[in-house]
Amino acid sequence: MRDLVEIGMGRTARRAYELDDIEIVPSRRTRSSKDVSTAWQIDAYRFEIPLVTHPTDAIVSPRTAVAIGELGGLAVINAEGLWARHGNVDEVLFRLIEAAEEASEAADVTKVLQELHAAPIQADLVANAIKEIRDSGVTVAARVSPQRAAELTPDLVAAGVEILVVQGTIVSAEHVARDGEPLNLKSFIEGLDIPVVAGGVHDYRTAMHLMRTGAAGVIVGYGYSTGVTSTDSVLGIGVPMATAIVDAAAARRDYLDETGGRYVHVLADGGMETSGEIAKAIACGADAVMLGAPLASAAEAPGQGLYWTAAAAHPSLPRSRVVPAADSEIDLRQLLFGPSADADGMVNLFGALRRAMAKTGYSDLKEFQKVGLTIRG
Repeated sequence: MRDLVEIGMGRTARRAYELDDIEIVPSRRTRSSKDVSTAWQIDAYRFEIPLVTHPTDAIVSPRTAVAIGELGGLAVINAEGLWARHGNVDEVLFRLIEAAEEASEAADVTKVLQELHAAPIQADLVANAIKEIRDSGVTVAARVSPQRAAELTPDLVAAGVEILVVQGTIVSAEHVARDGEPLNLKSFIEGLDIPVVAGGVHDYRTAMHLMRTGAAGVIVGYGYSTGVTSTDSVLGIGVPMATAIVDAAAARRDYLDETGGRYVHVLADGGMETSGEIAKAIACGADAVMLGAPLASAAEAPGQGLYWTAAAAHPSLPRSRVVPAADSEIDLRQLLFGPSADADGMVNLFGALRRAMAKTGYSDLKEFQKVGLTIRG
């Protein structure tokens, strides 16, 4: 039964929960973390850790995409970002970093980012970035917005993209546009020979609609992290992540029954800044997590300690800020797998996930999705 609260005469709202509101319950069994697998697979592509990067230039360059792939995760490059618009991205990023050091207000840095994104997308630049990733042998994934998916996807597929991510703040099965043809996601996906991941969604119904389009994965959330994204402030839209993930997982279960066995992966994007929150996201039903801000402290991150999401560059209504994400840099491998000298959950992100699974007696991610949960009083 849904937990409804009356917020006024004749008006109710559903009570929802953030990842911070819940805790994982140990079971009667424990096991060695050496006996735990964090591997998962989407379509024909297997990954050793349930990590998909949020598609932002702050953390994903062709070089870091290769590094993350070699460490067992999946990096998603933004096909509408700086690597698609500028041939001299190092110089462009230096300009942004310099602006962040000198600016008196966050809006001044956002203006610089908007100016950089005003440059046109160049197909050859995107193709070069994808080729660099593809030549390394890791899985190639790229993100497009629903508005530009039909336009950009043919060139991306021709360049060698293996997984396409159609991502916006809110993504529906059909994007309605007054000027031009709307994007019918079902028809769009049917015309492709590669798996498509789509989102974000925040509730059961929208997740179910996206699953019925043929998407291989559904993104829950929009990359929310403290101090970075402000979609709730700008649009008033948002669902606490624990509830959103559980709802999408319920849609996945019902869709599995509806289709007689077709499994759609749920990717949690936002609300995770520590290893404990990553573990809770998986426990709520996510198959993998999309990380953004937690990876910005990696020494390899192109933002060099700054973080923003793609929504920061919107020309008229930015819903993210460029913010300092870390006081110190750390090697990407150590960030993901440790060792850690701090007890804040910011380092050894996936080593901690293995330990959480071991401490509760589960050997793989699918089993861990069944772990008991409690709500903080």
